[in-house]
Amino acid sequence: QVQLVESGGGLVQAGGSLRLSCAASGRSFRRYAMGWFRQAPGKEREFVAGITWSVGGTYYSDFAKGRFTISRDNANNTVYLQVNNMKPEDTAVYYCAADASGNYGFKVNPSAYDYWGQGTQVTVSS
Repeated sequence: QVQLVESGGGLVQAGGSLRLSCAASGRSFRRYAMGWFRQAPGKEREFVAGITWSVGGTYYSDFAKGRFTISRDNANNTVYLQVNNMKPEDTAVYYCAADASGNYGFKVNPSAYDYWGQGTQVTVSS
């Protein structure tokens, strides 16, 4: 069983930055593909960014390119999401997710992930 705990959310003004963290339990973190998703009120959960387990390749949704950066620290079992130049439409609950299958590929569908954190609220004021 893998436990994921997000942190770093909060209230930020438009144009500001946040770094979200997701700490994972277990000794196999380096073999998990990781992803960040978000869900705004009344909307479906959407993919933000992902990072592979093998070479740490990164990929992003179109809206995330240029402002969001995903990274991982395998020594500390943590994945990060840096968000710059934040906009009110970035307001959402942000979730990290882990795929323990070991399969390669870009995983943008929530169903590709086995484990989820509880989420961290991000609110961007205009």
